[in-house]
Amino acid sequence: MSVDRQLYEGKAKILYSTEDSEILLTHFKDDATAFNALKRGSIAGKGEINCTMSAHLFRMLEAKGIPTHFIDTPAPNQMRVCRVQILPLEVVVRNIAAGSLCKQTGLALGTIVNPPLVEFYYKNDDLGDPLLTRDRLLLMQLASPEQVDQLDRAAREINEILKEFFSQCGITLVDFKLEFGIDQHQNLLLADEISP
Repeated sequence: MSVDRQLYEGKAKILYSTEDSEILLTHFKDDATAFNALKRGSIAGKGEINCTMSAHLFRMLEAKGIPTHFIDTPAPNQMRVCRVQILPLEVVVRNIAAGSLCKQTGLALGTIVNPPLVEFYYKNDDLGDPLLTRDRLLLMQLASPEQVDQLDRAAREINEILKEFFSQCGITLVDFKLEFGIDQHQNLLLADEISP
């Protein structure tokens, strides 16, 4: 599959169009950022590791009935994906209180969050990716009420699958971020990546 042109470059990936208008190529970079890219560096092999991990998790989730944009990995640091319109939301699932949840709520570090907390953040670096209530999300027309319900259900289902998988690896899944997109058929798909 030939690459046509670069469409987007973010902190961790470069997205390219291909000769098929509904398939994109994602190149995972070795760049590392923190604090909304205020701190930058490079870690040799990071792109390959993130691509490999994401591909494995996407395959596993697909096998469990979660629709994703993943197609395949033509190279160790490249992933072919279905073209989607990414929702401007980060969906965060929290199983154990840590980081910003402790700062914002006063919960003690390590508090079990049961049922898991599903939060929506507006993907906007200029605004600092603010936490959104359901009503604000709908007011801003970032998703329809049906999509918000779908996102919540999908995030909880994905959480159960990932918690079990990581538990079998001896890892406690504290929290994680998901992104979703809408494909050409108006299907909601898990998109972007799932990696450290």
